[in-house]
Amino acid sequence: MSHSPKQRLILASSSPRRQELIQSLGLPYIIRVSDADETVEEKISPAELVEVLSLRKASTVLEMLEVSEKEGIIIGSDTVVVYQDEVLGKPVDEQDSFRMLKALQGSTHQVYSGVACVDAATGKQVVSHRVTNVKMKPMSDAQILRYIATGEPKDKAGSYAIQGIGATIVESIEGDYFTVVGLPLSLLSDLLLSFEIQVL
Repeated sequence: MSHSPKQRLILASSSPRRQELIQSLGLPYIIRVSDADETVEEKISPAELVEVLSLRKASTVLEMLEVSEKEGIIIGSDTVVVYQDEVLGKPVDEQDSFRMLKALQGSTHQVYSGVACVDAATGKQVVSHRVTNVKMKPMSDAQILRYIATGEPKDKAGSYAIQGIGATIVESIEGDYFTVVGLPLSLLSDLLLSFEIQVL
């Protein structure tokens, strides 16, 4: 099966991690950063939240595209960390990072990642999510502060990055590693089949 130009991917994300993951699929792609509003007023489940925000990011990029650009599949993704029913997004400051990491240390939490695919030409959309359990090592306050000092937690949901030095504070995971990184590739490849795009 040949990949026509219409089957390019349009990643609605400024995340370097998601860009690396999209690149690994070996399909033609472009980046269009979504400036979607990520506030959600109503109380919804973490699964619904990541699906709503993933679709909002993809839909925002669809609206941004010029008519001549409207070909390809727009991919939006959103990730949240959930601990004891509290959704932990990106920390507002270092104190917030400390609060999150202190809560997560020595226990298991869930990471939800949503993926939305929208056909730029037809508007057809599919959306789903994955969830992975992550167990953190017990950490001293000094270790938490040293990790925060690396700067890595700053823009990460739950204040850590499993693909960075944050890997050293994770004891184990149960589920898809890429869900924790922020773009579940196995799920994405399944969703792309809806648009007759085969990764393999």
